[in-house]
Amino acid sequence: MKKINIIDTVLEYKKFKKKIDKVVFNVLKSGVYINGSEVESFESELSDFLNVKHCISCANGTDALKIAILSLNLNPGDEILVPSFTFVSTAEVVVLLGYKPVFVDVDFRTFLIDIDSVKKNITKKTRAIIPVHLFGQSANMTEIMSVSKKYNLWVIEDAAQSLGSQFFTKDKSNKLQSKNYTGTMGHIGTTSFYPTKNLNCFGDGGALFTNNNNLAKQIRLIKNHGQAKKYTYKKIGLNSRLDAIQAAILRVKLKNLNQSNNVRRENAKIYNAKLKGIKEILIPQFLSDIHSHIFHQYTLIVKNKKMRDDLKNFLQKNGVSSMIYYPKPLHKESPYRKFNFMKHKSSEELSKRVLSLPIHPLLSKKDIQFVSDIIIKFFNF
Repeated sequence: MKKINIIDTVLEYKKFKKKIDKVVFNVLKSGVYINGSEVESFESELSDFLNVKHCISCANGTDALKIAILSLNLNPGDEILVPSFTFVSTAEVVVLLGYKPVFVDVDFRTFLIDIDSVKKNITKKTRAIIPVHLFGQSANMTEIMSVSKKYNLWVIEDAAQSLGSQFFTKDKSNKLQSKNYTGTMGHIGTTSFYPTKNLNCFGDGGALFTNNNNLAKQIRLIKNHGQAKKYTYKKIGLNSRLDAIQAAILRVKLKNLNQSNNVRRENAKIYNAKLKGIKEILIPQFLSDIHSHIFHQYTLIVKNKKMRDDLKNFLQKNGVSSMIYYPKPLHKESPYRKFNFMKHKSSEELSKRVLSLPIHPLLSKKDIQFVSDIIIKFFNF
């Protein structure tokens, strides 16, 4: 039986094997395994790619969020708005640092942070918003930055699933005005290079982005024990560094990021064409158009939970892996229930109905068509 995995890191290594083996061996020969020229070059190249002034690498995406929050010098008990329908890191770091996560809902069709829910949950203690560019699509940063300006709130973009996607700004006549990469429009952006990400390494890694010189200075201090120079400490920090080997691997993959994201889009187009007529499912909806989406995940909304679960099992029986991101909204998870003061209808409903399909760039068109045909067969029974 043909097997199609939702991600295939071994196949990806085989594709880049010669280049990756070479750069890894070069790092091993150099003896410089922490910081050094590979890390500096990667930060510079990613900064140029995103057109952002500062790119500062760190150990992982969760640390990136933690460092971003620490750089804002908030007070204990301050509130930070986070979407309930996302990975736990977004809320986890808020609690660990002694702040209060205030969960907000997402838009049912785009999975992105709901601006009306944001506005309803702002209080005198609110200090920041963390919009998550979920599944590879940018949240509406025009509206988010407008709310930020009105209420004097920090914005930390969680771009762990969206590196390489752009937010399209249009005028009243729908004419394109600008395109900006996710992670570069708020005060600070964060990302992860975990092996499942669109830009990934073969271990853990993360980065922060900002155009603010003062924030960049704070971030660099915090990620390196609070040191301005060796054994001179300006503030309490932590140890969060990207390994030189991972930086070297990321440099290889960064050159291919646009191409691989384009393949994901082409795969999404096949799914859209094949699945759009099935009345029991909803295919992804775009905030602007397909070019603003990099399809970290291709996520369906199925009619109900039983049908979603049956479809998942049917795919598995036919050799196709799929994933449920996320089976429970964060405000319903036991460690976070005490922070929940209201229902979040879309987040709660989506957790019962979402199903993500394989879409990684190493899949062929025939693979995507095969998965589509299995889904069509399920609904035609």
